[in-house]
Amino acid sequence: MSALLAGAWLVYACCPSVRAASTAQFTVDVWTPDQGGLPSSAVVAMIQSRDGYLWLGTPKGLARFDGVRFEEFDESNTPGLGRGVVVKLFEDGQGNLWVGTETGVVLVTRDGKVLPVDIGREGELRAACEDSASAVWLYTMDGKLARYRDKHFQVWPVGSSLPSRCRGPLAEDGNLLWIGTDVSQSAIGPLPQGEASGLTVAYEVPVRELDFLLASKRGGYWRLADGQIQKWQANRREYTLASYPWPSGMLITAACEDQEGDLVVGTYGDGVYWFDSKGGFTRLSGANELSHNTILSLVMDHEGCLWVGTDGGGLDRVRRQVFGVLGTSRGLTVQSVCQDEHGGMWIGYNGEDVQHWSTNSLELYSVKPVTGLQPVRSVFVSLDQRVWAGTHGGGLFQLQDGQFRPVPLPKTLGPQIMDIAALYQDRQRMIWVGAKEGLARWASWESPHWRVLTITNLVGAAAVRAIADDAAGNFWVGTEGGGLICLGTNETTSFTRTNGLPSDEVASLCVDPEGVLWAGTSRGLGRFDGSKWTAYTTREGLAADSIGYLLADGEGYLWMGSTTGLMRARRKVLKDFADGLTNFVPVRVYGKADGLPTGECTEGSQPGACRAGDGTLWFPTTKGLAFVNPKLLHPNTNPPPVLIESVRVDGQLQSKNTLRAPLPEEVTVPAGKEGLDISYTSLNLSAPDKGYFRYQLSPHETRWIERPWNVRTVHYSKLPPGDYRFHVEACNEDGVWSAQAATLAIRVLPPFWRTWWFICLVSAFLLGVIVGSVHYVSTQKLQRQLASLRQQEALEKERARIARDIHDQVGANLTQVSLLGELVGSDKDHPEEIEAHARQISQTALETTRALDEIVWTVNPSNDTLDGLINYVCKYAQEYLALASLRYRLEVPPQLPSTPISPELRHNAFLAAKEAVNNVVKHSGATAVWLRLRLEPDRFTLEIEDNGHGLPKGAEDKGRNGLRNMRKRLEDVGGEFTIGPGTEGGTRVCLTAPLRKATVG
Repeated sequence: MSALLAGAWLVYACCPSVRAASTAQFTVDVWTPDQGGLPSSAVVAMIQSRDGYLWLGTPKGLARFDGVRFEEFDESNTPGLGRGVVVKLFEDGQGNLWVGTETGVVLVTRDGKVLPVDIGREGELRAACEDSASAVWLYTMDGKLARYRDKHFQVWPVGSSLPSRCRGPLAEDGNLLWIGTDVSQSAIGPLPQGEASGLTVAYEVPVRELDFLLASKRGGYWRLADGQIQKWQANRREYTLASYPWPSGMLITAACEDQEGDLVVGTYGDGVYWFDSKGGFTRLSGANELSHNTILSLVMDHEGCLWVGTDGGGLDRVRRQVFGVLGTSRGLTVQSVCQDEHGGMWIGYNGEDVQHWSTNSLELYSVKPVTGLQPVRSVFVSLDQRVWAGTHGGGLFQLQDGQFRPVPLPKTLGPQIMDIAALYQDRQRMIWVGAKEGLARWASWESPHWRVLTITNLVGAAAVRAIADDAAGNFWVGTEGGGLICLGTNETTSFTRTNGLPSDEVASLCVDPEGVLWAGTSRGLGRFDGSKWTAYTTREGLAADSIGYLLADGEGYLWMGSTTGLMRARRKVLKDFADGLTNFVPVRVYGKADGLPTGECTEGSQPGACRAGDGTLWFPTTKGLAFVNPKLLHPNTNPPPVLIESVRVDGQLQSKNTLRAPLPEEVTVPAGKEGLDISYTSLNLSAPDKGYFRYQLSPHETRWIERPWNVRTVHYSKLPPGDYRFHVEACNEDGVWSAQAATLAIRVLPPFWRTWWFICLVSAFLLGVIVGSVHYVSTQKLQRQLASLRQQEALEKERARIARDIHDQVGANLTQVSLLGELVGSDKDHPEEIEAHARQISQTALETTRALDEIVWTVNPSNDTLDGLINYVCKYAQEYLALASLRYRLEVPPQLPSTPISPELRHNAFLAAKEAVNNVVKHSGATAVWLRLRLEPDRFTLEIEDNGHGLPKGAEDKGRNGLRNMRKRLEDVGGEFTIGPGTEGGTRVCLTAPLRKATVG
């Protein structure tokens, strides 16, 4: 920066207007309550904490600033903070924030909690420091010195009880503590390690009027006293930097050191004085740079920016400008600049003027075409030091005898050759002129004549806008609409959007020291390494796609002029992108805040920007000519801290909104909650608007997602249940990424139907269903097989019964008939015997017919109904009783239900009823019989009653098989058999059988 200022001083000496216009060495940004966020326009106290935040004490409470947003803390959102003017802020080595208020209340924040500190509360906190043993020392306005160590306080009175302005304390050499008042300065030491009744004074330094004490980063301390700014070590003065440059009696309110260890002093009414190492200073005042002359607090941040808290003007950020502006060019549109062999700069303006500037002169030349005003498009100095000027519509000019005179051009180029945008000299010292309709070359210096190369013959009608050649002998021509043409030694090659060029409109060309060709187009930057093109646009990190001019410096950077700012990118990073090693290119963008007269660079001229012989870079803009020495551009190498500030789930804050409250290590998203919002910030206070963010939620996102500086919240909706980790990093204005990403563990809980226990229960249930289904199916199959076997068994049993019945009844009867037939043959001589035998044969045949009918009825499945059973029983009883000449009465409902019954029930019930009817005929001696049917929903009862002599006593116990068989038959089908006396003295047999069981069976 010193070399740059020295060069600027030469400019000032030559031209008063240049000197007056270039006195602005700083850029100042101002924040006030009107812009929102800052609680008050008075910033009484200020510190930058170790995590990078800027903390502000104001009359309306405490505020925190990350370079973009203010966050206020007061009683409403920070219990215990209270109200009142915050007059002092201090951070100790453990990260605890100490807050002193105007009412004498001292507070300390620890783990997000605000705790009051009792040191008497009789005077407000004026100063604080920390010694090498991590003890915090507090000095109050009423002369009390307090030490806080291991959560214990001890207080000593060390000053007058009368109010006096306190100086210090400041710790030096680990075992000395300097304190002072308006008229005294003392060093306490050695410092006590435990409880002590008093403090030992090691040194007394005489002073008439002590204004300020400040610890130095390089050891020792600054003492501002008795009108002198001095550097001290213990009780020894090292040197005097300077006498007070501010008016006598001016109150000194704040002081700090810059990154080089130079002193910065704030005054109450005369602004800020920024000293250098030799005692020189620069004054920043409210009349020029600052928002107010009354300074209350000062802080130099980690990036080298000076923060100024004013009394009424708000908060100022002061940054040194790195660019200078040529004074005579300020406010004018500069199109082209080129250097001659003597170091002079030839400058072409968007008018008829060409200016020549050198360290000892300033000359102005006019370029006046024959017709009308024709602006200068390009100015070029050839190797033989001839000065050329190309105009827009006025043709080509050359400086001769102190005047720019027209240069005749071939008529074959047509009238459009009057519009000249590009002038260039190749490695063979040939002059090239690029015009709207063609390209011309100055072929010979001995016998001057032009050789015309029409672009129409190559790629069609296109205006030439840029020219370059490389060490390999290739000649490059950039056109407006026709792409890029390479005139090689053996062939001509055309590049357009179809084969890699970003755009067919080429505005500038540059061959860097490595031999790489760069093309600035209307749609981005192109890089050609001899084999492939690589395109760079705003998606890859550029500030703009339209590039007006290109310039490679000697520090490894490529400069790009655009209408949205002057861009700088490291060529190595651009190469890494081309090689696929990165997917993003950090680009530094310079504008008015960096000293440029405007962020809008000019375009449409070659040469555009210029690199001087001493390495200084010159950049044309629409409001002046800017210059910078790239060696003095120190990139911001501080990795920007990045912090996660808050997490909200469905709008609900997941951490306590208290002062410096730490975020939980893990955030849990309950089931049914869908919205997750994560707010983060980067603590790069110097240029927060020129950085970038990138974040990734793994494993939900498989790659980093880049976001601009002003997007500081990410929203996720409907994350699947699982465990995630959120990572966020920040990049500063010079492409330096955070040393460590901020991370947060996130657990999204599943709904109950997706929890492990529910899944286990459902799995067990499904397993049980499957097992049960398999068991049921298997059981049913077995039951069907068993039923089939039972049916087979029943069928076999029924067949056996039928066979038995046929054998016992039909077979016996037929045997009897056969025997009777034989008897008829043997008794053929005895008619009476034959007649008797015939009657027996007839009766036996009738019985056989009846037995067969009974067997057929039994085996017919259509009779397996209740009405079939009852009708057949009634029919049998009617026929049998009629043959026995017994009166009978059937009491049966006229309509019987056709309820299905099993063959077994039908067979057993019929045989039991048949046995009962037979018993009446054979044993009862009755004259009348009643057969009754009683129906119930689940059973039926068949009663057979006679009027005979009744059942003998103990009939069942005497072993009568008929009764036991009837009982057994009814029990086999789930029924019941009862026998007892009848109503008329005879016997009543009741046969009860179930219907439901019979139906199911």
